[in-house]
Amino acid sequence: MLPLNAENLSSLPAGPATPAYDRGTLRTGIVHFGVGGFHRAHQAMYLDRLMNDGKALDWAICGVGVMPADQRMRDVLTAQDGLYTLIVKAPDGTLDARVIGSIKEYLYAPDDPGAVIEKMASPDTKIVSLTVTEGGYNFNAVTGEFMAENPDVQHDLRPGNQPRTTFGLITAALQRRRERGVPPFTIMSCDNIQGNGDAARRSFVAFARLRDPRLATWMAEEVRFPNSMVDRITPVTTDDDRAAVRETYGIDDGWPVVCEPFTQWALEDSFGLGRPPYEDAGVQVVPDVEPYELMKLRLLNASHQGLCYFGWLAGYRLVHDVAQDPLFADFLLTYMRREATPTLEEVPGVDLAEYQLQLIERFSNAQVRDTVARLCAESSDRIPKWLLPVIRHNLDTGGEILRATAVVASWARYAEGVDEQGEPIDVVDQLKDTLVPIARRQRSEPLAFIENRDVFGDLVDSERFVAAYRKVLTSLHESGARATLEELAKS
Repeated sequence: MLPLNAENLSSLPAGPATPAYDRGTLRTGIVHFGVGGFHRAHQAMYLDRLMNDGKALDWAICGVGVMPADQRMRDVLTAQDGLYTLIVKAPDGTLDARVIGSIKEYLYAPDDPGAVIEKMASPDTKIVSLTVTEGGYNFNAVTGEFMAENPDVQHDLRPGNQPRTTFGLITAALQRRRERGVPPFTIMSCDNIQGNGDAARRSFVAFARLRDPRLATWMAEEVRFPNSMVDRITPVTTDDDRAAVRETYGIDDGWPVVCEPFTQWALEDSFGLGRPPYEDAGVQVVPDVEPYELMKLRLLNASHQGLCYFGWLAGYRLVHDVAQDPLFADFLLTYMRREATPTLEEVPGVDLAEYQLQLIERFSNAQVRDTVARLCAESSDRIPKWLLPVIRHNLDTGGEILRATAVVASWARYAEGVDEQGEPIDVVDQLKDTLVPIARRQRSEPLAFIENRDVFGDLVDSERFVAAYRKVLTSLHESGARATLEELAKS
């Protein structure tokens, strides 16, 4: 059993493909915040694909961790010289394994914030990319305003403090580049937010304005923030996955990544200091990302929310089991066809009817073993960005809202923290301490959950939305998730 690292790379057992390029010649051109499973299954994979073709060798990645939970990634990637095994699992059980080598180094910001800032300040760094989750942009989901009162933001704004947020670190690096006459790097968001580049621009410029208005003006004028749409189902790595890599390939990998075969990346071509030739690796480099991102957010991401709360309440724990249940598949397809698709414009090169069926097939991939719990996490970040826009659009146009509203009601029922058998639910959400007590009042106050205007805005003022919501929530309480879906299927 060989530990995965640079020294052992040439001695690994036959099986996984290994980098065909000399990693010693790589130069770092990208600093990436938020190195998790998705980044390693997606952006880092695309770069590795280019490098294996002899391209992008000066665009290697320096990963950066900011959160306490990132210490483990620091330890694993440092021990493994940035290497990890990517396992692509096809529905028929076929495995495609590759050792990815595009991450050249990793820095944990709390260890040495100055080193992270200087890395980005270096002229070699041309792109700073982000997968920091939907909540990592620190804006109010209803108003869109940057939340300056965030304690970590306030810490970073105090003179003399070492930055501990992504905003503080990146802004400090841009300030150094400006002072040194070095052109700014591009900030490339790869998170599931509509107009993610625009959202990043608003948040980073808003933070900079609080710190130094002149720097903010320079950033707004000079820094590029391309929009992008990213897609690949990547479940959390488990101990079983680690054991499978050891048993199947004879490799001791502390943090392999498993994912589905499907992958997509639509990227706006707006970069200040150049970029890798992403299109040569299959990326759709396009002038306008919005049709692709709305398709993905309102069909795939919103359908994940439609699947997870009802699924958990009905007793399912794995995503493929939910998607293979005809009742759930019909619910999701009907939502996509009758409520989500009417809110979308034509998507170049995509047949939306075929895409919807493909989503059900992807969700049904039993080999990936994605968990319902993963999809249920951080709902207060996800529902307002992925699902509520569908409801608002259809309220404005007279379209159907019943199934999208049912998803909101299923979230409210899930947020009570107790399932239909009386067992506790571990609600994972940054607003848990606010949402769970509100949800537990709703049997006597049925509108309590949606009266939270910080999450839902003025939706509670819509009689049509309230009527649909109350009807589904009552059914969930009185009849349960499955019976509620059976009744919805008649509508």
